Amino acid sequence: MTQVQKARNGIFTFEMEFISKSEGISKERLLQLLSEGKLILPRNNQRELKNFKAIGSGTTVKVNANLGTSATHGSIESELEKLRTSLKFGADTVMDLSTGLMIEETRATLLKECPIPFGTVPIYQVVKDLKGDETFRPEDLLDMIEHQAKQGVDFMTLHCGILREHLTWLDQRLLKIVSRGGGILARWMVKTGDQNPLYTEFDHLLDILEKYDVTLSLGDALRPGALCDSSDRAQLSELQTLGELTKRALKRGVQVMVEGPGHIPLDEIEFNVALQKKSCLGVPFFVLGPLVTDLAAGYDHISGAIGGAVAGWFGADLLCYVTPKEHLGLPDRTDVEEGLIAFKIAAHAANVVRHPQQSRNLDDQMSKARRDFDWSKQMALSFNPDRAQAFHDQTLSASSFKNAHFCSMCGPQYCPLREESRT
Repeated sequence: MTQVQKARNGIFTFEMEFISKSEGISKERLLQLLSEGKLILPRNNQRELKNFKAIGSGTTVKVNANLGTSATHGSIESELEKLRTSLKFGADTVMDLSTGLMIEETRATLLKECPIPFGTVPIYQVVKDLKGDETFRPEDLLDMIEHQAKQGVDFMTLHCGILREHLTWLDQRLLKIVSRGGGILARWMVKTGDQNPLYTEFDHLLDILEKYDVTLSLGDALRPGALCDSSDRAQLSELQTLGELTKRALKRGVQVMVEGPGHIPLDEIEFNVALQKKSCLGVPFFVLGPLVTDLAAGYDHISGAIGGAVAGWFGADLLCYVTPKEHLGLPDRTDVEEGLIAFKIAAHAANVVRHPQQSRNLDDQMSKARRDFDWSKQMALSFNPDRAQAFHDQTLSASSFKNAHFCSMCGPQYCPLREESRT
């Protein structure tokens, strides 16, 4: 049985008990949220997950880190380094989006080393294995989904909602499709003249996901890749289809979340979150950013973190990080660190509002540490203690200043927090 099916039968699993304690949710409430699909607990029954995560109503906003090689760059060792960096800086989930030569080996290695929920996009490997102008068959895609499920993948992005009829609306867009998986399926539908196989074979797909308790992440193939394309007919038509598929998944007891845009102006974020929650029965919302400006090349992690904080405030449940390399190249370890910390800050900002008892306490501890010039506590509470310490030590490196009751911004003479300034 899946976690949803167990919850509906009143079975309180050890995974649920872990989440109940870590998130501060009662047993009764947790069972209810899981039963309704408003909370998910990604956990493939084929592998021993060490660190369980809950995503959705009643839980803190989480952050996903994307890893993976490209056709031109990357190696297994570089992806392991990025995985370790993601874990160090608090990723809640990771996805392997590899499209390079060693997809199978990269995934197997990362899965073995990953103690948190692990996701993939199976269609990438299906296309990578093709030769020349060969076209994949629907059964090839389903076979790959089951293959990766057997390996232990906890959640999969599957672009089930892009349909042939949606493609007619793309002529009105500046950037027609920016989703790799969506682009693959759109080209397949145009070439074959057939409907999206993930849509026509959805019941077969649910059979596989139910068997291994793999969480379905309904991909947004038509997410906007430019502000001028946001909230358009193509995007919203796909969302309507995703709502229908969500109902079918929940009826089967398959865990499901829905992915969302994309490039969205600040004033449209609340609308998009509310519409997703309404259309998809309140299942968790996995937002890709959203990026609130198209101009932040080299700093898209900041643009995305701004949008992520707002989306989290309005009800998004899982933020997919964006790195400084977004739109420019394959991220390295440093880019992963920068992107993840930016989005951990965004998630925390949302959690301060949504879950103040769990999150605001940390901010209050930091404020007290600043009042007391407790530098070690300040470093420990920061999102990147090593960087905070290095910044502090750049200008106050002498041993006599390590415990000083001032920093180099004001110095001892002008520091307003010094005791003599408060009397």
